[in-house]
Amino acid sequence: MNTFAFAHPRRTRRPDLTPMIDVVFLLLVFFMLVSRFGTQGVLPLTPTGGAATASWEGPPRVVDLYANGDIRLNGKAVFAEHLSGWLQPLMPSPDSAVIIRTHDADLQRLVDTVDHLSEAGITRLIVME
Repeated sequence: MNTFAFAHPRRTRRPDLTPMIDVVFLLLVFFMLVSRFGTQGVLPLTPTGGAATASWEGPPRVVDLYANGDIRLNGKAVFAEHLSGWLQPLMPSPDSAVIIRTHDADLQRLVDTVDHLSEAGITRLIVME
């Protein structure tokens, strides 16, 4: 006869992950609240406001941006660095509008073009898709 009385073996317990999940969600919420999402890379565009009542003055000024890198002004190919020089004679006043159309061009090409024209003093831009 066996003199040792062993207790029944315990079932193995799996660790409870609920506290760890709570901490992860609290950290996620914290970092979402304290982070800033892309405010330093903002491209300032102003709405046209009363553009429906404004009339067009002078010759057409349409800049086409293409995905392959081509830039065309009224259908003629131009280099990006000469674009503002070609636009100046077409503008009856310094605040005349220029239409920019993107033909599957990437956003960086649009931003570069808008920056280049803004530096040249051309600030009234109409961006179309």
